[in-house]
Amino acid sequence: MSKRAVIVIILCLLAGVSFIYVAPYSSERDEKNEKELIELTFLRNLANPASNQAYEELVAEFEEAHPHIKVNMLSMHWANEYELRLRTELVAGNHPDIMSIDSPNLALYANAGTLLSLDRYMKEEGNIDDIFEHTLKGLTYQDEIYLAPIAESSIALFYNKHLLNEAGIPFPSSEQAMTWDEVLEIAQKIHNPEQGIYGIDPAQGFGEGEGPAYFKLPFLWQFGADVLSPDATTADGYLNSEEALEALKFYQDLYLKHRVATVELPPAPFESNQLAMTVMGSWHLVDFESYGLVLGEDFGIAPLPKADYQVTPNGGWALGISAKSEHPDEAWEFIKFATSYNAVKKHSEITGDIPARYSVVQDLPELKEYPKNIFIEQGQIYSKNRPVTPAYPVISNAIKELFEDIVLNEKDVKEAADEAVEKINNALNSTQ
Repeated sequence: MSKRAVIVIILCLLAGVSFIYVAPYSSERDEKNEKELIELTFLRNLANPASNQAYEELVAEFEEAHPHIKVNMLSMHWANEYELRLRTELVAGNHPDIMSIDSPNLALYANAGTLLSLDRYMKEEGNIDDIFEHTLKGLTYQDEIYLAPIAESSIALFYNKHLLNEAGIPFPSSEQAMTWDEVLEIAQKIHNPEQGIYGIDPAQGFGEGEGPAYFKLPFLWQFGADVLSPDATTADGYLNSEEALEALKFYQDLYLKHRVATVELPPAPFESNQLAMTVMGSWHLVDFESYGLVLGEDFGIAPLPKADYQVTPNGGWALGISAKSEHPDEAWEFIKFATSYNAVKKHSEITGDIPARYSVVQDLPELKEYPKNIFIEQGQIYSKNRPVTPAYPVISNAIKELFEDIVLNEKDVKEAADEAVEKINNALNSTQ
């Protein structure tokens, strides 16, 4: 046999060996790659169009950077449907991998064992020193971090410049918070229901969901009251304290004595020049743009009014992982991505929301300028968390009903406060 023929045979044998071993290996590798595609379910509250766009873009960017992970994002309206759906799914054992949680409710889920502690993840990779101090405290239960934030929230006084101009009233300062007594004085000069002009909506009326507690708890805090004792074991002596009763009486008087606030406001009263002042969130700035309202021409913004103390609410929707998720590490990869500097910056640029990271605030010039600097300062200096306790859903509803009782039902504030205390203490006792 010639030397050339031997070489050909050897090459053929090698080719055969390659076929025998390489081809099955490639097939197994492809099959393995298919199996490694991990799908995560992300249940999220449906917000305004800008927020929805931001989340959709973040999910798309994450999937492009992590081709082995697919995020199936499901969203629904936040007010009542979302919480009901989430709790129903959890009870039924259908645990989403990633959950959007309104921060004051985290203790309910953590205490029930349905929310995974993110403490290790956050301390190792979450860059927690860059997160607002008050924000991080509101995401902590029993000394463990359970949620990761993208944005924060704050509220302020929005005033209609046309109505104040017509009444010859100077515009409120953008730097110094007015007292509620000063706000009352302005409202009394402008309020004229016969002409369809109303003085103030002090806390977003009487709606459903978490809104009533979020907007109305600051009244209690500003007068030096609180809902619970420092150890979160009782509401007695706190929600019905002298300070709380003073706050409740002032709020009630806006409607029933001074009559500068009304329960039945016309549709979009602020936008249609029928409401002089209202308390709104930072997120409403985007909404006003769609109405064609121009900041500085049609309306202005001032810090949230104060009483004995300057206090604003904080807290918002943050991301957590189900304790029953089969892919907690991959779920964390998404949360780490979505709450990183780049993602938080992108979210803030799209939505106009307050970013939860100091570094993003430093790098976005518009956040240091009027009016967003108002929300930033309030969030970093004057904000307060709603109570972090498994009983919070009951507390939220009790606060809602308390303010309804003293205005809609014209109840005595002490009687209404005592009833709210009883509801809350019953809930606290059942969770201890």
